[in-house]
Amino acid sequence: MRCLLVSIFLISLFLVGCATPLTSNEASPTQPSPFTHGNVQLTIRQNITTQAEILEKFGPPNIATVDSSGKEVWTYQKHATVSKSSETNAYGTVILFGVAGGSSGFEQSTRTMTLIIKFDENKKVADFKSMTTSF
Repeated sequence: MRCLLVSIFLISLFLVGCATPLTSNEASPTQPSPFTHGNVQLTIRQNITTQAEILEKFGPPNIATVDSSGKEVWTYQKHATVSKSSETNAYGTVILFGVAGGSSGFEQSTRTMTLIIKFDENKKVADFKSMTTSF
């Protein structure tokens, strides 16, 4: 019986040591997205910026088409969902009495960026429009 209890205890310690938290308050390191309204405005210049520069900065488009006048049109659409959770716990004792408190929260936001670029026959930006939504 004693051997069984020791075995259960050791297995429990092993499993607890392998557990990882489901949420964390630490931000994971990520590259900043080039798809921000400000970055688009700083990067793209009408009749100056080329397709090669757009590819270098933003990568390949989600959709590449040709409009009715024969101009090439690239469409980028990016979605981002940001989740943040926090948890605060506190515990204090005064001789035989205990006091415990805690709070937790969860916040989630979604952001969408749409960028439409029209190119002229020289592969330079003829026109562009961008739109950002957040909720």
